[in-house]
Formats: sequence, structure tokens, C-alpha cells
Amino acid sequence: MRRLAITAALVILAIGPALAQAPPAAKPTRIRGTVEKLDGQTLTVKSREGPVLTIALAPNFTVSAIVKKSLSDIKTGDFVGAASTKAPDGKLRALEVLILPEAARGSNEGQYPWDLTPDSLMTNATVSGIAAATGGQVLKLSYKDGESEVLVGTDVPVVTFGPGDASLLKPGATVLVSAQKAADDSLTAARVVAEKDGVKPPM
Repeated sequence: MRRLAITAALVILAIGPALAQAPPAAKPTRIRGTVEKLDGQTLTVKSREGPVLTIALAPNFTVSAIVKKSLSDIKTGDFVGAASTKAPDGKLRALEVLILPEAARGSNEGQYPWDLTPDSLMTNATVSGIAAATGGQVLKLSYKDGESEVLVGTDVPVVTFGPGDASLLKPGATVLVSAQKAADDSLTAARVVAEKDGVKPPM
């Protein structure tokens, strides 16, 4: 039982980025990019914006791998994190869907601005309904402050988390890091979400 409890705790620690999520007291700096190198506790990442960033990792930092799933894997009752944008018709269209582990159910529940693309949203919610739609499915997402419907196209990445370790942080690997920035602009992080077997973090 103790081992299961530890595993659950590590899963919760690992989902912070994706998962996505309501702003904590100190707003994180989300870094998306590719690994330049890992030297001990120092991770160097070439960010998607261009600059190369150096991140000091905690001594007990965790790594979560990204595991590919499919639209058919999403079931009523699942707790998910869905990034979306509003289409011209006012409807939300998914950019990606993360099926969160059961241990993370309810974490950072709600809908709020996200930084995957300009004007994107993140919705952490329970799937309360699934309906067929042209080109995909419509997920009805229920959360504590309301509900939304999001169209998930057949080409939209659907993923979940799997176990990972520092060996995934090899040069060229795509990562997502939720870091804290200090007053001197130095960056620290306790967890990294990393590409595995060619499946990259879409969040």
C-alpha cells in the first residue's frame, strides 16, 4: 500500500504542466522546446521561441513520458485536460486532449487561459458526455464552475502520462517544463514531461 501511495504521489507531481491547470500562487513559466543536454541537475533546453534556457532541476526531479492514445480511448467519466481554441462559429475546437490518471482526478479543475497558442484555453474536467460529430466527436466537459463542449477532430493528439526517467532527456527530445522564475531570471523545476518513442508532448 505504501508503494502505491508513493506512486500516486509521483503521478500527481508529474502532471502539473499538462495538465494544465489553474494558476498556482506563483505563476509557472512553461517551457516548450527540445533538450540540448542534461548535465547532472542542469537541463539545457532550446525553447520553441528560440532562446536556449538553462533550468536547475530539483535533486528529486521526476520525468513523465508521453504515451499515445486515441479518440476512442476517451470514455464518459474520464478526467481530462483539453486545450482548445474558439472557432469563428464560437465553438471550442480541441488542440490536444490529455487523459489524466485517476490519481489526478479533480486537480486544477476548471477552464482558464492557456499558452499553447494565442487565445487558447485549458479545460480540466470530467467527460460527462460524448457525441458523434462530423470529423470527430464532441466531448461534454463538466467542471465545478460550469460545462463546455469541445469538438475533438480525428487528427487531434490524444495522450496520457506514462513512467519516465532521466534517460528520456537526451539531446533532441521534445519536453515541456513547468518552471519557476526567480527575480534574477534563473529557472528551477521539479518535473519534466518528455517525448518517448516519438510521441511528443502536445500540450
